[in-house]
This record gives sequence, C-alpha cells and structure tokens, in this order.
Amino acid sequence: MFTTSPWRLILLGPLVLIVSSCLGVLRPGHRFNPVKDVSEAPDYRMEDNWAALPDRLDSADAVPRGTLLRDRQRDAPVDVFFVHPTTHLGRGHWNADLSNKAINHLTDITTIRKQASVFNSTARIYAPRYRQATLYSFFDEKTKNGQDAIDLAYSDVKQAFQYYLDNYNHGRPIILAGHSQGTRHLSHLLQDYFERDPKLRHQLVAAYLVGFNVPEDMLQVIKPCEDSTQTGCYVAWNTADWGQEYAPYRNSVATNPLTWTRDTATAEARLNLGGVPSAFNRRDTRVVDAKVHNGLVWVHKPIRDGYPRFLLPGRPELRHSFHIADYSLFYYNIRQNAEARVRAYRMKMSGG
Repeated sequence: MFTTSPWRLILLGPLVLIVSSCLGVLRPGHRFNPVKDVSEAPDYRMEDNWAALPDRLDSADAVPRGTLLRDRQRDAPVDVFFVHPTTHLGRGHWNADLSNKAINHLTDITTIRKQASVFNSTARIYAPRYRQATLYSFFDEKTKNGQDAIDLAYSDVKQAFQYYLDNYNHGRPIILAGHSQGTRHLSHLLQDYFERDPKLRHQLVAAYLVGFNVPEDMLQVIKPCEDSTQTGCYVAWNTADWGQEYAPYRNSVATNPLTWTRDTATAEARLNLGGVPSAFNRRDTRVVDAKVHNGLVWVHKPIRDGYPRFLLPGRPELRHSFHIADYSLFYYNIRQNAEARVRAYRMKMSGG
C-alpha cells in the first residue's frame, strides 16, 4: 500500500518487483520532455497498438491451466475496455516506447494473461497499449515530471477509447476494467466521458476500478455498486494484510470482492470461489477471506503460495500490501460477478 498523496498511490501490476536499493535507482536521469523524450503517439488503427483484441489470438484468451474455464469472447454479449497497470519499470524514459518488445511482452504475459482474461467468459476484450508512465512517476513528489508522464499516458488511453467507440463498439454494452495505473486512467475516463454523456452511462454495465485510490467524491453521477448485480456503477478495492491501516485510503471506495457489498462484515473464506496464483496453473478455493476496513480490503494470509506481497525496498509500508494479487486472490469471484452483472444488465434492457 502507499502512503503518498492520492494521485501517487502507485501502481504495479502482477509483478514481483525487487530492486537492489532505494527508489532513486528508478528515477529517470533527465526532465520530462514531450519532444525529445517521448515516442510517437500510437495509431490505434494498427493492431500492434492493442495488447488484446477479440478477433485475434492473444494473451487475453488465456484460462488458468488445469481448470474447466473457457474463452467465450466470440459469442460474448458485451465488451470490456481494459487498461493495464505499470509494466514500464526502467529509468531510460518517463514514458514507455510502444516499440519496446520487452515491455510489450511483459504486459502480455502478466496483466493481460492474468487479469484481463478474467472477463473472457462474458466480454470481448479490448486492451490498448499506451505510453504508460514509468514506475517512478508515481513517487515523484518534488517535480512535475511524474505528473507530466502520467498525463501523457492518459492522453493515449483517452485516444484509444475514442477509437474504440468510433470503430469497435457499435453501441454494445461496456465494462470498464483496469488495475493500478490503468485504474487511475479509467477513473478519469469515467469523468471525461461517462459522467457527461447519458448515452454512454446507459451502455455501462459496470467499472472494475481495482488497485488505486478512488475517493468517494471523485465521481458525481456514477456511484459505487452496492450489491452483486447492480449495473451502471463501479466497484473498487485495494487488498492488504488483516489489521493494517493506511491513512491515504480512508476516504477511498472499498468493495468486498466476495460479497460485492461495502459493509464491514467479514466475508468468510468459504465464499471465495477460487484464486488463481501467479503461475496461472490452478484454482485455489477458499484461499482468503475478506473484510472492508477504512478504504481497504483486509485478508488473512492466503492458504496457498503464489499470491505475493508488494516488495519494494525503501518502502517498508508496502510489505503488507497484496496490490500485486488484487485480481488473482478473487479471480473466480470476479469472473462470476462480471457474468452476473451482464445478465442483470441484459434483463434490465429487455424490460425483464
């Protein structure tokens, strides 16, 4: 978890990051320069600028090995627009170069495979590549460089979403989903598009705003979901060890991903339909319980290995964070919930 300011509550996807010394080693050695330091803006007409598209083979089609889950995007009744978390960890540039094959590969085998795939039973998955801000951007409290990098990243996400609306959506219902840096950008997308456009709000099944601080008052029209089948709303959570407190999250929306409510009752582990570990090779039922507390979701230690904490030397407060496992601890519950909300949305639209 993070104790910096709300917009610095960073982001790392399903990676175990261990650096050899303090955060300073990740700081780019130059100022943000939108002319010299930034690669060309992506052209979203090109399939290479999408990490996932529903009509091709890619990592979003994956299902955990040894399970009975199936990819059903071909017949899915809705779309999901998924924005991945930070996979650019280097100090060479404030923003990722979309031609960097190593970063793209890391994105594909981690977050697209292990997070976006959770929706492939009920939604066609669209996930843009974007010039994501480097990890250090979210800890840069002394200069504007980090914020400038974050803003540039959001401009790509916004452009990708507009291209998606103009060329792929065709009026279909939409799920928004992301993690960490991706959730930061989706929160702004909700402000800039859905809060202002009744037609888009009508298309919104739900938004899964996971792994980032989402203040209660950030959105004025779109509200947090209060149960497992409400639509046109959003869910949010940040997972931490039982008993931990993080002041920056006190006013953050927290949804219990085992009950899909916001009350503070403990959801027993028997309600956990199955986590999927980082190896993506099994279903772990009852892997953790869950309880909402002051903007966090508390969990006890997972009963099986494969759900790492966030290890970042120089930030000892993060050792109690399950940020990396925000999706994987609740994989089957998220999958089932997306299916349930889609059914509820379609029934509502049909007048049922």
